[in-house]
Amino acid sequence: MAAGRGVAAEACVGRVVLPGDVLLLPARPDEDGERLRLGAGAAPRGRLLCGPGLRRCGAGLLVTKCGLLRHRQAGGGGGAYWVDSQQKRYVPVKGDHVIGIVTAKAGDVFKLDVGGSEQASLSYLAFEGATKRNRPNVQVGDLIYGQFLVANKDMEPEMVCIDSSGRSSGMGIIGQDGFLFKVSLGLIRKLLAPKCEIIQELSQLYPFELVLGMNGRIWVKAKTVQQTLIIVNILEACEYMTAEQRKQALAKLSGN
Repeated sequence: MAAGRGVAAEACVGRVVLPGDVLLLPARPDEDGERLRLGAGAAPRGRLLCGPGLRRCGAGLLVTKCGLLRHRQAGGGGGAYWVDSQQKRYVPVKGDHVIGIVTAKAGDVFKLDVGGSEQASLSYLAFEGATKRNRPNVQVGDLIYGQFLVANKDMEPEMVCIDSSGRSSGMGIIGQDGFLFKVSLGLIRKLLAPKCEIIQELSQLYPFELVLGMNGRIWVKAKTVQQTLIIVNILEACEYMTAEQRKQALAKLSGN
């Protein structure tokens, strides 16, 4: 596409963008030395990150999803652009933490259902402390919390349960008890936001364990089955409730 038909990205922040739109980035004196980096990691000084729903297109960005354009400013003139969309099917992204369900064992590799178009693979060596003799006890039907090491349209998604230092960092097999349910991807992003009010208010109601996957799956466990189901119902209803309605519901439950 010709760059002249594009629109300045800064002018479209907070507005609806459509697939095929071209967003122009502001010109920089050191533009030749700057390259747009794809990924979800922290942006180095002066660099821009291209998030979900966007793709590099010449000197600008090509929109690939319908939604609201978002921008996060960072020091040194960098930051990140992404499209906030309400899609139903999860598309694996490198670095995303997800909850997968073990569906099969194929030699030294486990197959996991992560809610995408195809299953992800997980090596038995991708666990902390795992060796050829000390294999993890993973069975079909187990829940695995891990992150994507490989995720693109040309290759099978590959998951690991260790970070770059070889530590589990909370990843691995999720306990047998608890309740697994699915919500929209938009609600997951809201719950994963720093200092999320919903999580803070729920923690004052009951003590519970919570695992959030970017693929829309949530695992929760409280002291009793009744408390677990109450938390599940509140989390499912949060997407359609205002902050005031949520506070009223929680006040009514805390009074019982």
